[in-house]
Amino acid sequence: MIPRRLTRFKPTPPAAAQSPALVTDPAEAALQLIIARHNTSPRRLIEPGPNEAELQALWEAAAAAPDHGQLTPWRFVCVPAHRRSDLGDAFAQALVERDPGASLEQIEAARDKANRAPLLILAVADLRPAEPDIAAAERLVSLGCAIQNLLLTAQAMGYGSGLTSGQAMGSKALRRLFGLVDGEEAICFINVGTVSREKPPRTRPEPTRFVRSL
Repeated sequence: MIPRRLTRFKPTPPAAAQSPALVTDPAEAALQLIIARHNTSPRRLIEPGPNEAELQALWEAAAAAPDHGQLTPWRFVCVPAHRRSDLGDAFAQALVERDPGASLEQIEAARDKANRAPLLILAVADLRPAEPDIAAAERLVSLGCAIQNLLLTAQAMGYGSGLTSGQAMGSKALRRLFGLVDGEEAICFINVGTVSREKPPRTRPEPTRFVRSL
């Protein structure tokens, strides 16, 4: 059964990521939704993106992630349209940090990465010492689950999504822009929007490749 609050969201028309066919069995519906989700390049994510009500639902979905110790060892930072140029500058600075000889063309290409998907979110992991002392690996698992919840909810709304990262994630410029403190790590960007052009999804591994019995 689709949660009641999601029934008010109508999938974005045909160009958007395809939602699974309507089925009556809740487990089958959930499986179809999960299987239908695939990574979409930010280059193919266009307006419209989620509205305010839909964005709130994405946060509620993220909050439902497993969280040992109830630390909420992560946070999300939206990058609105009027701050994309600041992010573009940070990407350009990050490139120059690691490659002082980068060409103007390469610098502009780095800057342009900030101006793609309608909804752009930075996922940040909090790995600072805390009580209770939950291992960093568990905190990262919690963040991964929060991200997946967000992606699947976006999929259910009819949007496409994709994760992006790269060498800029650990740069001084990016850390400075987002106000990251010692012990916080920028993990990836989450991109959400309407899919302009579908591509065949990658082949998924068969369960026999990763499941064993003790």
